[in-house]
Amino acid sequence: MKEQVERVSKWCYQGLWGVLTKWFNVPESPPTLPTYSGRSVDAFQPSEGFLKYLKFTFWLMLFIIDIAILIAWIVITVVNPVVGMILAPIALFIAVVPDIVAYLAIHLRFDTTWYVLSDRSLRIRRGIWLIHETTITYENIQNVKIQQGPLQRWFDIADVLIETAGGGGSQPGHAASSAHCGLIEGVQNASAIREKLMTKIGQSKSAGLGDDGAADTESWTEQHVQALQEIRDLLAIRFSRSQQ
Repeated sequence: MKEQVERVSKWCYQGLWGVLTKWFNVPESPPTLPTYSGRSVDAFQPSEGFLKYLKFTFWLMLFIIDIAILIAWIVITVVNPVVGMILAPIALFIAVVPDIVAYLAIHLRFDTTWYVLSDRSLRIRRGIWLIHETTITYENIQNVKIQQGPLQRWFDIADVLIETAGGGGSQPGHAASSAHCGLIEGVQNASAIREKLMTKIGQSKSAGLGDDGAADTESWTEQHVQALQEIRDLLAIRFSRSQQ
């Protein structure tokens, strides 16, 4: 049953993904972030282990529900075989159709989740019907920590929780990011991502969302320094005159 449902679900999903991307203009590429000239932007999605983790929890819940439906149908059939035969197609429909819908939802959740790291900010995007994008500047980040449950350890994945100023210790759910927290979920290299974020936080000198044209001291020339020195000397002359 599981293999047949998964095969049908995969076939349905391939067609559904094409329809959704066309009708709802779902972006197939990762979101973009402004960055300094010549600097790269890292864009990635949850790991394959996260998809397996979602499928495992899905099939586990599905098994419990389907067993309950099967037991109820057997009891009804034993008590009244005629009613049991009539209810057989309905029980099969209830057991199979929600499975396909849930399977599609899992893949849609996985395929529409993107994480983007620039040299100045982080952007998280999720959703199809409502596309949620959260941008967090490194200056606002207060803490970066890793969360990993026993089942996540089994699938070799973890979540990276990003807490920002004003978060008050609140934590987002595992489906989205809150106004004061960002969640990078289902990644295999959580420690490396945390270290990369901490490095970027230490190096960041911007104060905006990465599109405010903040100065890059590495691009300053001798002409810039000379102009600043001239301004300094002019201000010193004016100050000395005002004291006379």
